[in-house]
Amino acid sequence: MRIGLVGAGRIGAFHAATLKGLPAVDQVVVTDVDASRAELVAKDLGLEFAADVDQLLSSGLDGVVITAATSAHAALIGKAVAAGIPTFCEKPVALDLAETQQVVALVEASGVPVHIGFQRRFDLGYQAAAEQVRSGALGFIHHIRANTNDAFPPPQEYIPTSGGFFRDCTVHDFDILRFVTGREVVSVFATGANRGEAFFGEYGDVDAAAALLTLDDGTFVSVSGTRYNAAGHDVRMEVLGSLGSVAVGLDEHTALKSAEAGVSFPGGEPHATFMDRFRPAYVAELTAFTEVVAGSREVPCTVRDALQAFRTADACELSRRENRVVLLEEIGA
Repeated sequence: MRIGLVGAGRIGAFHAATLKGLPAVDQVVVTDVDASRAELVAKDLGLEFAADVDQLLSSGLDGVVITAATSAHAALIGKAVAAGIPTFCEKPVALDLAETQQVVALVEASGVPVHIGFQRRFDLGYQAAAEQVRSGALGFIHHIRANTNDAFPPPQEYIPTSGGFFRDCTVHDFDILRFVTGREVVSVFATGANRGEAFFGEYGDVDAAAALLTLDDGTFVSVSGTRYNAAGHDVRMEVLGSLGSVAVGLDEHTALKSAEAGVSFPGGEPHATFMDRFRPAYVAELTAFTEVVAGSREVPCTVRDALQAFRTADACELSRRENRVVLLEEIGA
């Protein structure tokens, strides 16, 4: 199959290389708002190059992958859907709730399959945890702890268009929480702080945050994260049940050191970036997209799934700003 890719930045080049290596993909065609950047990626990887999005979408594609800036996601999804092309788009769907809802309505009315990129759903650890929760092997779940700690902060120019810490970073935790438990968030209480570079605060953002979520079955979930975790990229989830407990991301690469005498675990090299941590999951995710394109698989993460995670992120941001508990029913329908 012939797959187009819009956006040749870091994650775009990474996805382009992954797509090239998939057995189902015959050719990848790359474009970017910066044509020279797209041309360079295409040349380095031996791919085709398109001068702009319109040329790309009219080049006989079977599917399209969107890895452009977040601010362009909604419009690009709209163009791909109008062209009737199955689409994969990195999260989020849009920068705000209203535009996200508009995209959901557009996609669902069109019937064109649109797969949103939350790669943790394809990580084997999270899949195993979901199986144990849903099989009842852990008994009833009373607490879940989740964290996303980046090894180093993004550049300053990224922050104004990122959507803020909850919408950009912990939104992954909110999505995978729904995937693992099959439950919905009903309320949140969140807080955050600017502990590092001043530019986060200058844009009304934070670089460290925490939230207490309550699920519709009464389960408590604590979610925390930071942009400053020089020990390594650290993404984990602990699921605590009445009959047993499991941890995702607890292995030789975990970016923690024990304070107990004589304990050497974990002894491996911590992951440096999210691409290191989730490389196999990204391959599995794009493989799933090719199956969606082929018509052999339903969309594994829909625009409505993305909307639900975004609503939780919005609720956390409102809670942080107003210092109060926010019910999810306050954040759109």
